[in-house]
This record gives sequence, C-alpha cells and structure tokens, in this order.
Amino acid sequence: MLLNNNQARNQSRRQFLLKGSIASIGLLLGGPAVFSRPYLVSNDPGSKFFGVQIGVITYSFRSMPGSAEQILQYITNSGISAIELMGDAVEEYAGKPVNQVQMPPRVAGQPPKLTDEQKAQMSAYAKQVADWRAAVSMDKFAEIRKIYNKAGVSIYAFKPNALGANNTDAEIEYALKAAKTLGATSVTVELPTDPAQSKRLGELGEKHKVYIGYHAHTQATDTAWDTALSQSPYNSMNLDCGHYIAAGGNNTKETLLALIEAKHDRITTMHIKDRQTKINGGNNKPWGQGDTPLKEILNLLKAKKYDIPATIELEYEIPAGSDAVKETKNCLLFAKNALGA
Repeated sequence: MLLNNNQARNQSRRQFLLKGSIASIGLLLGGPAVFSRPYLVSNDPGSKFFGVQIGVITYSFRSMPGSAEQILQYITNSGISAIELMGDAVEEYAGKPVNQVQMPPRVAGQPPKLTDEQKAQMSAYAKQVADWRAAVSMDKFAEIRKIYNKAGVSIYAFKPNALGANNTDAEIEYALKAAKTLGATSVTVELPTDPAQSKRLGELGEKHKVYIGYHAHTQATDTAWDTALSQSPYNSMNLDCGHYIAAGGNNTKETLLALIEAKHDRITTMHIKDRQTKINGGNNKPWGQGDTPLKEILNLLKAKKYDIPATIELEYEIPAGSDAVKETKNCLLFAKNALGA
C-alpha cells in the first residue's frame, strides 16, 4: 500500500468508493464493450497449487482506481485466478444510483459529523439504493461472471455492503441472488454482535443456498463464531488468520491451526495476511516477517485437502517504487514457494 499501517486502518471507505466511482465513469458509459479489449482475455493465471486455491480480495487494490475492468486487470496481472469480489464496482456496473450527498471532510479516527440535512439526504439515498437492489435485473451480474471467467478468473465469494442489520430483507436476498449469479458460493460480512442478525442471515442464506461467511477482526477467539454456526448450516466462517494472531491472549499459532482443523467444514473462505502478535505490536508485515504461521496454514490445507480458498488481503505498507499488483504477486510467490510448487 501507499499508506502506513495506521493510515491504512483509517483510510475511509468513502475515499475508496470515490476513486472507484471516478474510474468507473468510462466503464459505465462504455458498457460491456470496453471489456472486449484483447488484453483482458488471458490464459488462466493458475493460482491453484496442489489443490490449494490462492485468491485475492478486491480490497487489496484499494490504493488503485477500482472499476470492474481495472480490478480484473489487476487480478490477472497479479497471476491470480480467483477473487473475493467486493460489491462496489460490480454494483456500479449494474447501474446502482450514484450518491450525490456532499460529505464533510474526513478527520482521521473520527466518524463523519453530519448535519441534519445531510443525515436526511443519506437516509433518502439508502432508500433509493434499497429500492434499486430489490428490483435490479441479474443480467449485469451474469455479464461480469462471463467476463471474469473468460479471463480465467472465478468468483468464489461476494462482499456487498448489503448485509447489515439496517438493510432490508429484499437487499439481503438481492445480495444472495447476485452472489449465485456471479458464481460465488458465499457472501462475506462482519460477524454481528447481535445473534438475531446472524440468525436472520443464516435463514436467508439457507433459503437461497448461499453461505454467509462471517469475518472477525481482533475479537476473534476459538468460540467467537459458535453462536452463528449453531443457528444455521449456512452460517460459516470467513477466518482472517492475521487478525486472529494479532488478537493475542489465548490465540497462538498452535490454536489457530487447531481451529482450522476443528472447524474446516464450516470455513468457507480465509483471509491470509502476516500480522505480528499483540505483544509484538500487532502490525501488518510483508509475508514472512510477521507472526502468522502462513506456511503451516497453507500446508495444512494442502495435506488435509481442505477446499478453502486462501485469500490474499494486502494490508502491509507498500514499499516505495512498488504497487498493490506487484506486492500481491509477491504474496502469491510466497504462497507458491511455501506449498512447494
């Protein structure tokens, strides 16, 4: 990344969306035709080694412009053949209403302070998006799947901002339908603090036969997912191995590997990053320099033949002269070497 670790954590979602929105103008005006450029059609990048699928999440490329076309190019340039696709660029491609609300300047570490007028405008925009999601055709999502697959990239998980407690059932069902259309077997979302929400999501996931993969940060423990997992067979884990290690306390390399073995049939996806333990600072580091047992994790997936995509989530500071694509390639090379490929 172009930001240090603290800056990365404070980078606003609004900035990320703004860059993606600006970059997507040409795509939205040009429609599917812009995807016909020959350089987007490549041989399968092939990032599956000994049965272990190495993927990447869109978030890894947040320091770069983020249209659906550009994201696909980053993936293939990185040598990756599978993606946990976030919703922003895809929804823009499908015609999601543009947010016209003028937000105040962001102050790092603080929530935006909105006027009553801005709050009303945001509420109206949320209603507009909800109505769009409830009625939108899946045709554009089918187009994205076809385009990505043609370039040798499969979509195994979908992460739209439509699965929260404030989203309607219609929005959640839209997200699950879109995931299936994209070819994903799961959607991913932060682990709710309210069990009623994970129960709600699990029931809708079961209705549509799409897994809900819950992601945790440093609140992760061996039992953090137990309530959600008990509520529905379609509630699952999106296990972030780096965050688990950074939490410290009872979380160790040994307990992480044991957790993967114990819950492997309930883990639909993983996030792979190298973080230090809490006592060592908890920082994100280039792969091989932190405390996350990356080699052991990857070789456990290989030895046990667990069908769990290992998703590169690039969060360490990008060195001068590099970029997110180059660093993703370095992570992929680390994984490949670790697996003996």
